[in-house]
Amino acid sequence: MSTRKDEALKNIFNEFGEFANLVLHQLDLLGRIVTSGSTTLSKDMVMEILENEKKIDKLEVKLSDKIIDYIVLYQPLATDLRKIIACFRIIINLERIGDLVTNIIRFIEKIKTPEVYVSLTDVIANMHMQSSIMVNKALLSFTNDDREFAIWTIKNDSVVDEIKQKMMNKAIKKSNISEENKELLITYINMNGVVSNIERIADYATNIAEAAIYSIEGKDIRHKPIE
Repeated sequence: MSTRKDEALKNIFNEFGEFANLVLHQLDLLGRIVTSGSTTLSKDMVMEILENEKKIDKLEVKLSDKIIDYIVLYQPLATDLRKIIACFRIIINLERIGDLVTNIIRFIEKIKTPEVYVSLTDVIANMHMQSSIMVNKALLSFTNDDREFAIWTIKNDSVVDEIKQKMMNKAIKKSNISEENKELLITYINMNGVVSNIERIADYATNIAEAAIYSIEGKDIRHKPIE
């Protein structure tokens, strides 16, 4: 006979499955956009992605609250506690992936030289496909307790980095600019990598600050304007 504790845990993982599938659907929609090679995006598809993003934000907050309540109310044993904490961490990262999908859409819409984008569509699509497979396998490793899938995902992170670097090199080689300007462009690309990662540090600092507010006031201010 199942207890209220069992039902609460089952409910969390059922909603987690729905949440994960929604993020995977976002990646699928992004894949269709990327492989099209067009910078003129379907308004319906963009609208669907933006609406899904709102759902993802709400689900993340809802699931996070349920996990905290479960830990407080039922004081799970070590095995269940590890599983639920891992679930919590995955939820946070899935929400960030959802954010990245909408960011990529905005970048594509701002491209001013579509011919350059078209020439690199195959590389970008390959990079997206590899990343999506990694997300899928990472989720399967969690739901199926499959260590091999987890190790595969971790090891393949460097593959995506290599594809990105090859794409940038390909873009530079195809451009009709002088060798001096090519070197300058490479410098700017690397500088962009530096500041992008510093910007991510700031993002994580914001996350920590939001967690601190939750600790101090018991208020979840994520995805809400600061008052």
